[in-house]
Amino acid sequence: MSLLPAFLDLRGARTVVVGGGPVALRRTRTLLGSGAQVQVIAPDLHPDLAALPVQVQRRPYRPGDLNGAALAVAATSLADVNGQVVGDARALGIPVNDASDATRGTLRFAATAAQAGVQVAVSSGRELPMFSQALAERITALLPSETQLDDWSARREAALTCPEPQRSSALGTLRDEIRRAMGVGA
Repeated sequence: MSLLPAFLDLRGARTVVVGGGPVALRRTRTLLGSGAQVQVIAPDLHPDLAALPVQVQRRPYRPGDLNGAALAVAATSLADVNGQVVGDARALGIPVNDASDATRGTLRFAATAAQAGVQVAVSSGRELPMFSQALAERITALLPSETQLDDWSARREAALTCPEPQRSSALGTLRDEIRRAMGVGA
């Protein structure tokens, strides 16, 4: 199956995580890192989850809990509850991740490599998250520093102000340097 790689802007958006265990904790941290406002619904919470800046509803999931949400995560240990969350989210047109069975949801969390504002999302194309995570770690080691990115950006901007053929030459030199730095041929 082919998935559409996408980056979502969730800054300030209400997201709902149903579940309070270690998987819910990981998903919640990811959502908080994107700037989302997270509501967690679960009768019991992992101690680290309770310490995060989230709105908590210490109770079981109920129909209607997803109304107004931009995104939902089903992360309980109960297949029927996860199934209800997925069904409700789909009915509302809300992207949903089923942490217990990714194929049931409409959203999968990618492994990510990030440094100096560069983000790379990785999916193995199958249910093999440990491969995606290892690949993301490898990619992180390739990412340039903030200083290098600033230099490349400044050189590109300067090249764009040059008349031809200096513009093409300067952009070509920069492209070749970037490709070498990333370990690919010119």
